[in-house]
Amino acid sequence: MKLTNETLHDRSFWEAKGYRLPQYDRAAMVEKTVQNPTWLHFGAGNIFKAFQADACQRLLDAGLHDTGIIAAERREKKPEANDNLTVKVTLKADGNVEKAVVASIAEKVYLYGNEARLKEIFENPSLQMVSFTITEKGYALYDGKGELLPDIAADLAGKPEDAKSYMGKITALLCARYLKNRAPLAMVSMDNCSHNGDKLKAAITCFAKAWGGEGFNNWLAEKVSFPWSMIDKITPGPDASVAAMLKEDGLEDGTPFVNAEECEYLVIEDNFPNGRPPLEKAGIYFTDRETVDKVERMKVCTCLNPLHTSLAVYGCLLGFDKIWKEMQDPDLRKLVETVGYKEGLPVVTDPGIIHPKDFIDAVVNVRIPNPFMPDMPQRIATDTSQKLPIRFGETIKAYMASDTLDVHDLKLIPLVHAGWLRYLMAVDDAGNAFEPSPDPLLETAQAYVKDFKLGEKPDTAKLEGLLRNAAIFGVDLVEAGLAEKVCAYFTELTAGPGAVRATLHKYVSE
Repeated sequence: MKLTNETLHDRSFWEAKGYRLPQYDRAAMVEKTVQNPTWLHFGAGNIFKAFQADACQRLLDAGLHDTGIIAAERREKKPEANDNLTVKVTLKADGNVEKAVVASIAEKVYLYGNEARLKEIFENPSLQMVSFTITEKGYALYDGKGELLPDIAADLAGKPEDAKSYMGKITALLCARYLKNRAPLAMVSMDNCSHNGDKLKAAITCFAKAWGGEGFNNWLAEKVSFPWSMIDKITPGPDASVAAMLKEDGLEDGTPFVNAEECEYLVIEDNFPNGRPPLEKAGIYFTDRETVDKVERMKVCTCLNPLHTSLAVYGCLLGFDKIWKEMQDPDLRKLVETVGYKEGLPVVTDPGIIHPKDFIDAVVNVRIPNPFMPDMPQRIATDTSQKLPIRFGETIKAYMASDTLDVHDLKLIPLVHAGWLRYLMAVDDAGNAFEPSPDPLLETAQAYVKDFKLGEKPDTAKLEGLLRNAAIFGVDLVEAGLAEKVCAYFTELTAGPGAVRATLHKYVSE
């Protein structure tokens, strides 16, 4: 069976296989969306298809909205053969699977190749929101040395109509809307980065100041919003076992699909000057900017990211190849439970709309243990030096500032720091060498442990320069009073093969 508009009419085939199907007149929805678009999305990847597009579909199914989404990608990769339809497969931790045909994408356009159609969409006053999942790099203006990227510099020196860079082309489209009707608009980054709306605004403002007059810049400031958002949903690349499942159902090879976990969170600052779809009725949270920030900090500093990094460091040292397998290990499970519940929760700010304990409960009991989620500790260990200051440093700072908590009571967060030092030696607990994941400060940090060998007591005084590096740890660990504990743990972790397991078990069992 081929996935197309025509084959969807054979509802008995799909329903017999357990697929949730669209409950609306798709042809009418497509026609109305093309004529009067309300939502344009850039970056139609896995998370968009599994989350935002499905949320829109639920509104359409319930009769709460009558237009879909126009999805924009960079360039056309191959001719569209499935009428913009996608199969969404939700992989649940209890082993159950839910399948749905997502049909809310009414049209696909391409940033490079469909400029005229994109201009037409932006000029339509019906357009309420333009959203993005293009990764944080999509908003970058500068290289690692603080110099403008070549395509950005070239665009800034030219004219809007000749723009080649992503953000340059987006700004040119905004300029077209300003010149046509000055209608308000929300530009909504839904990328997984802190204060994402500000990153999008900064990129567009850079071009606007170079290209636009006072009127255009005033319109951007007064009529165009850049809400913050927090998104969280794991959508791994298409898994071969899922492809085999679809084939067994009778679908042809190559049927487009996304596989994703069941949990999902999208919290958006409710700042939409031209209105918006009622996405709160599809489970998306709308709130103020301060609350978005609290949810972001709750996730990144306490309830998810620190647990992932703890598992990544020790998973690499103990030879694990999947994060979910680590949650079957009693020592590693106790490690993340203590880091999250005991050491993190006392200082987290409750955002109100999502309770921190409920969030951790889902992470520990549903999300990380899900065997369908093929994430690897080696991937999560990437850029650890950039993650430590936010994922653990903010908690340490909160303890240091507290009148009722003692930073010296932290036990397992320092053990994670010591584990990372042990990881820098690039030798696992069995004594075998491994290749550390990419990290911009890997070489710098490894220089502090280059003289250490398993089975030999390390001269931990050599670690002081690294432990004092607040850019890595978020605080000076010596001044925080935690360096001595980290060094003591590190000494135990390097005692010889098997010392990582022995040390971990010792301290999580206390």
